[in-house]
Amino acid sequence: MTTMIEASTLPESRSLPTARAPRRRRRRFSPEAVAIQLVLWVYAAISIVPLLTMIGNSFRTHFEIASDPWPIPTNPTVENYVNAWVRADFATYALNSVLITVASVLLSAVVSIPAAYALARWRFRGRGGLESLFMSGLLIPFMLAILPMFYLMDFLGLIDNPLSLILIYAANGIPFTIFILTAFFRQLPGELEEAALIDGASHLAVFWRVMLPLVRPAIATVLIFRFVPIWNDFLMPLVMLRSRDNYTLGVGLTTFFGEYQTDWASLFAGLVIATVPLLVLFIIATRQIIDGLTAGIGK
Repeated sequence: MTTMIEASTLPESRSLPTARAPRRRRRRFSPEAVAIQLVLWVYAAISIVPLLTMIGNSFRTHFEIASDPWPIPTNPTVENYVNAWVRADFATYALNSVLITVASVLLSAVVSIPAAYALARWRFRGRGGLESLFMSGLLIPFMLAILPMFYLMDFLGLIDNPLSLILIYAANGIPFTIFILTAFFRQLPGELEEAALIDGASHLAVFWRVMLPLVRPAIATVLIFRFVPIWNDFLMPLVMLRSRDNYTLGVGLTTFFGEYQTDWASLFAGLVIATVPLLVLFIIATRQIIDGLTAGIGK
């Protein structure tokens, strides 16, 4: 009896609701998205064909390339790379290209980054005119300035001197770098700058320790975008340089072109040598490029 009473006084047992596993939402592709993806994949496949052809032919002989330039190398050889690096003196050309490109990019950055910060964050008389002066450099086609720059470098005695290319490239990159970085510096909140100044930091300390780290992805993106055209440039080194000891990789590739015959195998090897640093740079800096291009989207 007691057992029956105790059982009757117990609350009715209720089944606890079971937690349902979250349903995975199926990603629905619209016809427009599928078409865009298809076009992009086709474009990527078409774009990679020349690169694969260049790499494949760099391991083949000149006679194999002359007979049929498309097949995959059956008997790969590295003699072309030895010929390009040692006999054609590509080691010297590569060193010259690295020196000129890195020095030009760094010199342009040293001048442009403080100028962009001052134009974006400071208020002073003539700021608008000074900014317009820098932006006017983007309106002048680089090719139209070749003759005046040649006469200027000839007057300074810098013809056939890598310093001439370093100065030209650095000056040419200043307007673009200032234009990009000014927009990024203006997006930074002013409260950070004011708080640092109240804590006793100088303007130089605010720039170096507070503002500069916040635009690091943008700086990396701009430097990479300046590195690529300087590395690949052919016309300006051809105009300014005379001796083969000062040639860059772009001009050094012309040594494989003869009056009656072209060494295609060594030429493809030289193209691979000139392209590999850019591929490595993009692979390493992909994250920085994406962060720099997407910075400020969510603001």
